[in-house]
Amino acid sequence: MVAIIKTGQSIRRILNYNELKVKTGVAECLGALNYPIDANKMRFSTKLNRFTKQIELNQNVKRNSVHISLNFDVSEGGLKQEKLLAIAEDYMHKIGFGKQPYLVYEHFDAGHPHIHIVTTNIEADGKRIDLHHLGIRKSEPARKAIEKEFNLVEAEAQKKRKIFQLKPVALGKVTYGKSQTKMAIQNVLEAVVGQYKYTSLSELNAVLKQYNVVAEHGSEDSRVNKHGGLLYRVLDGEGKPIGVPVKASLFYSKPTLKNLEQQFKENEARRTPYQGRLKNAIDKAFLGKSVSLAQLVSQLEKQGIYTVLRLSESGLVYGITYVDHQIKTVFNGSDLGKQYSAKGIQDRCVSHSDFPQTGIKPNLSEKQSRLSHAADKEADSLTGEEKPFPGILDSLLQAEQTHDSVPGQLMKKKKKKRNIKNAR
Repeated sequence: MVAIIKTGQSIRRILNYNELKVKTGVAECLGALNYPIDANKMRFSTKLNRFTKQIELNQNVKRNSVHISLNFDVSEGGLKQEKLLAIAEDYMHKIGFGKQPYLVYEHFDAGHPHIHIVTTNIEADGKRIDLHHLGIRKSEPARKAIEKEFNLVEAEAQKKRKIFQLKPVALGKVTYGKSQTKMAIQNVLEAVVGQYKYTSLSELNAVLKQYNVVAEHGSEDSRVNKHGGLLYRVLDGEGKPIGVPVKASLFYSKPTLKNLEQQFKENEARRTPYQGRLKNAIDKAFLGKSVSLAQLVSQLEKQGIYTVLRLSESGLVYGITYVDHQIKTVFNGSDLGKQYSAKGIQDRCVSHSDFPQTGIKPNLSEKQSRLSHAADKEADSLTGEEKPFPGILDSLLQAEQTHDSVPGQLMKKKKKKRNIKNAR
């Protein structure tokens, strides 16, 4: 069992998120604990009022809402509702929330069984339950104890296996202008944004695009772009946006550019310890044998590492990003070192042009040139329409280097003129 705890400032937003899932048929409210009546007899307003009245007892606390998800192994899909409710009650008691009002929801929109718990950390006497290091101090011991008590698959065992079960957005279920689009994107964001360690928007998109979702700034003249906003869109089978874009601020988890930029900074340090696994996996693929780029990509994929190649229109590989689903970490090749960059990998492979066509397509919405990683990150602030095509950029880069081919005599003449001028 894996427990994820999130805190917030709006109990209405958290409750609305779960109730909307119930309304659309992808979730069910299993129980209302420490409520005066059963969950199936309450309206939305009744559920919300129970929380708001208790929260009002201490208006000095800003982060007064708690949203917990308990995630079980794929093999435990047959867990009955009574057992899920018993697990929730035991868990809440162990972390010190046993007397709090809380609602338990079972969600059916993911590849693994899981439940969500909505509650507040304001107690009946107005005191605040400390949330600092709640996961380490209380949740982890509670999780381990519950795994034994209910004979559940241990979290450590899940991590050793390939447990990432998120599926790409089913395009047939996305209707233009309908709520299905937002919900489909929300499911992907919930599994990716807060759990993966990435340090730029392009690295985040390297993950999102695998599930037919992309984050973008909007067109150059758009209000969203001018105000530093962010839009999320669904992609079709060819990687082209379809349906209506959804503003980041409309999602429950608030994956806005401002919040993401804060995560970029935090993830710089968080992902550092995981460089070794990725480097070892790449080096091992080359150990004692000749490997093509296609073979390297295939071998890494077997270990849960997805390789994203950035290609020019002519098919030239100018960038490489590694998405490690096993440890949920994203690295641009150049961040790992020169030998792991696009050029370094191609130099180590037996064939520079032999790359897999399936799942790795030219991405014309990103810079089309052999840019450094620093320039690639700077390019995140540009929209697809602003970014130059490879021919234009290549010619600019070439022009900057033409001084090497200027005849030596001309260089000397220029030098002579400067000397004369200085002499005067």
